[in-house]
Amino acid sequence: MSKISIGLRGWRFDESTVFTDTGEFRPLESMPDDDRERLLRLNVLIDEPCDVCQLTIGAEDIGRCRPAAIVYGEPGAEVLVCDPHEPTFIHWYREAGGADLAGTAAFQASFHRWVAAGNRAPAEYRGLEYVEEDPAAVPMPKSIAELTDELNTRFAHERRRIDLRTGEVGTVADRQDADG
Repeated sequence: MSKISIGLRGWRFDESTVFTDTGEFRPLESMPDDDRERLLRLNVLIDEPCDVCQLTIGAEDIGRCRPAAIVYGEPGAEVLVCDPHEPTFIHWYREAGGADLAGTAAFQASFHRWVAAGNRAPAEYRGLEYVEEDPAAVPMPKSIAELTDELNTRFAHERRRIDLRTGEVGTVADRQDADG
């Protein structure tokens, strides 16, 4: 199977670890931890604006920002860019020290500081070329509600709850069993 992007370009997944043979998403618990973490994070990022637009325009006028099309970095320290601002990210990554921060928590903050200081790619700098055979055929990640239900079911036996009336500590699964 091949490597694919889901929702946003950038993060790549082995198709066989994310989808069943029939093209449906595999259950989260059957996915490698890294893939599961990225898919969960994509649900948060999918409707976010481009970081460069947001830093340039400002949060008070976020409606003017373009939506992110590409994600770079690791979950929690990712950079989101739209197509027109991808060259700015690529320039920072290749020419301004971004590659040295790959995989670190400082990745996102460093890029944001660089952009906020007024830095941009030269006009002739280009982004990456992508091969999109059939982007409409790739399903979007599961909805937040579907993921929440799946995670709640999967981890109910591990999630702790405290009964504030008695101080008793148990699991969510214990409470569900008691409620019958």
